[in-house]
Amino acid sequence: MEVMITGKQLDITPALKEYVENRAEKIKKYTSKATQITFTLKVEKYRHLAEVLLKVKGFILQAEHETDAMYASVDKAMAKIERQLKKHKEKLCDHRLHNETIKDEIAPTEVWDDSIIKKRKTFSVKQMTLEEAVFQMELLKKSFFLFAHHENKQVNVLYKRKDGSLGLIEPS
Repeated sequence: MEVMITGKQLDITPALKEYVENRAEKIKKYTSKATQITFTLKVEKYRHLAEVLLKVKGFILQAEHETDAMYASVDKAMAKIERQLKKHKEKLCDHRLHNETIKDEIAPTEVWDDSIIKKRKTFSVKQMTLEEAVFQMELLKKSFFLFAHHENKQVNVLYKRKDGSLGLIEPS
């Protein structure tokens, strides 16, 4: 598993790097399918923010936490990731998802002027079934999810409607 650590407005000390790497190793007790874990550590005044992105067999798990101490932020973000992994593992054991391999990745292109964009994240668009997309959206606790549909291989958007049901945007 590849561990990436990035500090924003923070120098990554050897002790902090070792601590984060040790926390990342604990993921292995939940899954051996993890390919990459990315830590983004930020300091803004007295706020210490830890954001964790974990790639597991085509799924992306994300958690972030903010406290007044960086080590505590890392611990709490990792605790969220561990809960998400447990939930993911339980759902897989319930056979709600079919074990289909997730194939090609489609990288999104950026065409916006930087002055308009307040926050930017990169995201790999994965090819998956509609059921897998719903599951991934629930894991990330987001109101929408962008994915490449397994059947027609086109990029679709799955979103949560105001009434609690789901909507799907398909290109024509």
